[in-house]
Amino acid sequence: MKTIVAALFGFALALPAVAQSDIEGLYQKLPAPQPTSDPDRVEVVEVFWYGCPHCNRFQPYLEAWTETLPDHVRFVRMPAIFNDLWDLHARAYYIAEALGVLDEIHPLIFAAIHDEGRSLASMEALRDFFVAHGVAAADFDRHAKSFSVRTGVQRSLVMQSRYGLRGVPALIVNGRFLVSGATAGSYPNVLAVADVLIAREHAKAGG
Repeated sequence: MKTIVAALFGFALALPAVAQSDIEGLYQKLPAPQPTSDPDRVEVVEVFWYGCPHCNRFQPYLEAWTETLPDHVRFVRMPAIFNDLWDLHARAYYIAEALGVLDEIHPLIFAAIHDEGRSLASMEALRDFFVAHGVAAADFDRHAKSFSVRTGVQRSLVMQSRYGLRGVPALIVNGRFLVSGATAGSYPNVLAVADVLIAREHAKAGG
């Protein structure tokens, strides 16, 4: 699986940060614009999988970057789903969201898989993990079967298809552009390209 993800993501050797004035060829334009959750702001969607080593290494860069985003940008996350394990981990994300513990649990899942060597490859393992971090077992079970979790998973499947997603991590800027290591070449470049696209989209909207 790690080999497959590495091939999909296709990171090249780290490149210098891209010039703000020249990003052509470092992103992909989506075949058709996709809806965003807030038409008054530029939306950036991080698409990820908890088991992806590249996603894990991207997190410190991404977290620092999100702290600098202006108010006219809305940052959201979306778990990708390419097989049953990805589906399970997407459910973990949406269960945490439904429980109101996403900010706490999100980095802990990455740490458990990549730092502690835990696969979290069954619903029972996820249940034990959530319980170990303060979630009541009954609450986990209730939300695991909830409409909101099923809806979140279905939306991930629909949107990753509309985005033409082939690997993770990736950023979708305002439902129009995809930026990834395969297009931009390095973690800093991904964020630098996203910055330029965000500025263009904001200016186009009259910001």
